[in-house]
Amino acid sequence: MLRRETSQSYQEFNDDDGAEPAEAYQNCADDKEGSEADGSAPPGAAFLAYQTISDFMEKLNHPVMSVRYKEVDEFDSPGIALYPGKAKLLSCRHHYHDHIPPRVSLGEFEEGDCTMEEVTYTDPYSNYTKKQALVVQGPTDVQDRELIFLQFSQNETEEDFSAISYMLFAKYKDMSRSLDKQKFMRDCERNYSMWTFSGGFRTWVKMSLVKTSGRRNESVEFRQESSVVKYNDRRPVAEKTNELFFVVFQWRDPFIQEVKAIVTANPWNTFAILCGVFMALFKAANFAKLSVHWIKKIRKRHQKGKRSRELNQIS
Repeated sequence: MLRRETSQSYQEFNDDDGAEPAEAYQNCADDKEGSEADGSAPPGAAFLAYQTISDFMEKLNHPVMSVRYKEVDEFDSPGIALYPGKAKLLSCRHHYHDHIPPRVSLGEFEEGDCTMEEVTYTDPYSNYTKKQALVVQGPTDVQDRELIFLQFSQNETEEDFSAISYMLFAKYKDMSRSLDKQKFMRDCERNYSMWTFSGGFRTWVKMSLVKTSGRRNESVEFRQESSVVKYNDRRPVAEKTNELFFVVFQWRDPFIQEVKAIVTANPWNTFAILCGVFMALFKAANFAKLSVHWIKKIRKRHQKGKRSRELNQIS
């Protein structure tokens, strides 16, 4: 009798001792099954795939700009389009090594050595306005510091401010060889900027050239630095009614700035990363499937063992 009670007590102790761990294990297994089955493990790999694709598109749409400077012995002659209006050209000459000649006699045109051509065309922004441009062939020899010095004179004007506008474009020969010079000048005015220089001063314009190469097109841009010096007018009072304009055009240095757009996005590298991500997703899904299968198998074994213990206890 005592032996039977001892056995029964041992059986009860054994059942009590194993019930809580089994239940705890069951809860843990349920949690694990739910987390693996609903795909809560792979989101880290999914975020990596999203981030990789986003980085690739960002680099594709925003290329890196590469800048280099190319040294040249001489430039192509730029086109200098001047719009003097009522002002009259007094002289236009080429000079070297920053040498500027003295002022010419007023009212008299001085024979120069510039190549120039007058072009009349319709204003691209107004079909009813005619514009007259004096197009001058610009300097080329940057090593000998070639420059072009132009002088204009303008009679008394009713305007409050007096200035002469000008525009720079890449090659003078493009205009001189064009079959439709009016259309060429209209296109230039649409694509290039206008600048001005004022009367009573000598404006020294130093030009630089920037070539930009994109993925689909190329463009040429002129940049300039200008310095202004006041003209000391020593003429008699009667002659000062004619306002004088002085302008110098010269290359700043022998370098062409070349800007190129470089796409740093590497499709093969992105493809390799995505392959690794998809393999990780596949392995995660396969592992989740095996884990669920293993948990179900353990659960069946546990339930079978629990049923056997209950039958043994009853017997």
